[in-house]
Formats: sequence, C-alpha cells, structure tokens
Amino acid sequence: MASSSSNILFDDLFKVSAVDRDGKKFDRVSRINAKSENHEMDLTLDINTDLWPLVPNDTFSFVLANSLTTSDSSGDGMNGVNEGDGETAAPSWRLDTGKSMGLADEYEYVMYGKVYKFDGAAAERVTAYASFGGLLMALTGAYRHVSNITVGDNIYLLARK
Repeated sequence: MASSSSNILFDDLFKVSAVDRDGKKFDRVSRINAKSENHEMDLTLDINTDLWPLVPNDTFSFVLANSLTTSDSSGDGMNGVNEGDGETAAPSWRLDTGKSMGLADEYEYVMYGKVYKFDGAAAERVTAYASFGGLLMALTGAYRHVSNITVGDNIYLLARK
C-alpha cells in the first residue's frame, strides 16, 4: 500500500455494518456506517451507490490524502506539464490525456472535498468531518490516527473493495 507516502493522512480497512437507504434525500446516495479493522475507528459516509454499491459486511480499503501524486512533489494534487518554455501548464483532470492520475489509479471510488469541522480535540475520541460536494463523512476514533487532518484542508477520499 502507498501509506509510506507523505501525502497519506489516514489509511485503514473498514467493514460495512449498515447501509441506510431510508430517509435519504437523493435517489442514488446512501449513508454507510463502517468499523475499521485496525485502528478502532468509526466511519459514517455518504456514497453514490450507482457508482460504488456497498452492502453490509463488505470490506473496503479507505484512504484520506492531501494529494493524488505518489510523491509529495506537488501541493495541488496533480502534476503540471512542462510546456518547454519554462512554464508549467495547468494540471489536467481529464482521463484522455494518457497521464497517470497517481493514487487515483489504484482505487475504485475517489472524491475531493474539504474538512469543515473537528470535534473533541481535548477528548480521547475525536471526530473529523468533511464534505465532498454535499456527500458527508464523519471519521471518529483516537486522536493519534486523525492528527494529520486539519480543518480547512482540501482532501481526497479514496476507496476500493
């Protein structure tokens, strides 16, 4: 796993305990509850079930990163292309460029969002909250496992079964 890379903020395996399809406001979105296998963390996450369906007892790898690059060479998450005149072009998000997307190539489900709240900084168990275009995440557990996550940070959520 790419956890040795300095852009990984959190990395663990989770097992889905429940998928809430009732009371939802969007047709293709479900809220999952999952428990980590290694760090005793709890995860509540809204996912697009058309793109990435999950059912109870599914196990998935979950990563939070501040960049998609496999090295910490660029702070924007993508590598620019040198135009030959010394300037670097804007990074491309398009898949048809033929360029590697770094960490995103290794995962099935990728979202980009922002950490908007951090609860319980003085407590033993804390919760980090992030929004990915309205799809919400709450990651709860020991502070030492989420200490790299900061309010206001833009982050990538990457997951695969």
